[in-house]
Amino acid sequence: MKNILVTGGTGYIGSHTVVELLNLNYNVIIIDNLSNSKIVVLDRIEKITGKRPKFYKGDIRSKDDLRKIFNENKIDCVINFAGLKAVGESVKKPLEYYENNIYGSIVLLEEMKKNNVYNFIFSSSATVYGDPIDVPVDENSKIGGTTNPYGTTKLFIERILNDLVIAEPKFNICILRYFNPIGAHPSGLIGEDPNGIPNNLAPYITQVMVGKREKLNIFGNDYDTKDGTCIRDYIHVCDLAYGHVCAINKLEKSQGIFIYNLGTGKGSSVFDVLHAFEKAYGKPIAYAIAPRRAGDVKANYTDVTKAYNELGFKAKYDILDMARDAWNWQKNNPNGYED
Repeated sequence: MKNILVTGGTGYIGSHTVVELLNLNYNVIIIDNLSNSKIVVLDRIEKITGKRPKFYKGDIRSKDDLRKIFNENKIDCVINFAGLKAVGESVKKPLEYYENNIYGSIVLLEEMKKNNVYNFIFSSSATVYGDPIDVPVDENSKIGGTTNPYGTTKLFIERILNDLVIAEPKFNICILRYFNPIGAHPSGLIGEDPNGIPNNLAPYITQVMVGKREKLNIFGNDYDTKDGTCIRDYIHVCDLAYGHVCAINKLEKSQGIFIYNLGTGKGSSVFDVLHAFEKAYGKPIAYAIAPRRAGDVKANYTDVTKAYNELGFKAKYDILDMARDAWNWQKNNPNGYED
């Protein structure tokens, strides 16, 4: 498999995965509607890799846009990053999330089938585990009971993919359940650049660090955890990108549907993350305690045994590396890609 279609390829996780693929001599074709990314990302990718991926401005909900790509390119595998992804926003805009994430995935899969493209890697999420009874969770842990529409879209799409493989055994699918990606490429050329007020922890912290935000709001300090704040499994975005290469290798050797959690196997609290960023920054970062946020769960981190045994995947970076690289990106790009 050499020709990879990456949907949402100019976004945060997509762009880092494209860099990983280009560095390993894959041919990359991107479709992105640029709703949460910038076209200048292509220049940055080219600067890092010396290669420029083929780009189509389009939307996976458009059959015409997809038809054009499949007609003009030989595609061996599709990696689908084209989803809305903020937990808090999904609670406020559920219809947008269901329409974009679920309908978009169905249109994409239909066009793949029409063009005899059957290798598919799906960007899922740890949110499918809902509010887990026990942590760490593994791939056999109960899914469902999702606490927000974002997580529910991922859960529904996973169900669709399982049903699809039963009906269409030619499909060869890897579902990657991401935990919490943060950090940036060590070059400082690409990183997380959300529109408006960040919904995720790391970019909010770095925007406080460059003076764009007054202080970090920590949503709840009364959870039943070591310091009262939520615990998550934070994974460096470059480690996550490498996980997709491992998934391509898996689909080259195996046929069926496969599910893996991608994380570090370690839980970090909001305060742990804040302190890591303070170490990278060299001084304190202003914060305030705010009320709990709808849709958040107390703790969620993963057992990484299956991904290691079957994919050979193991995270290389720790929370301090993530903070260092996220800060390096933000201080070099205080206004994100607007610079």
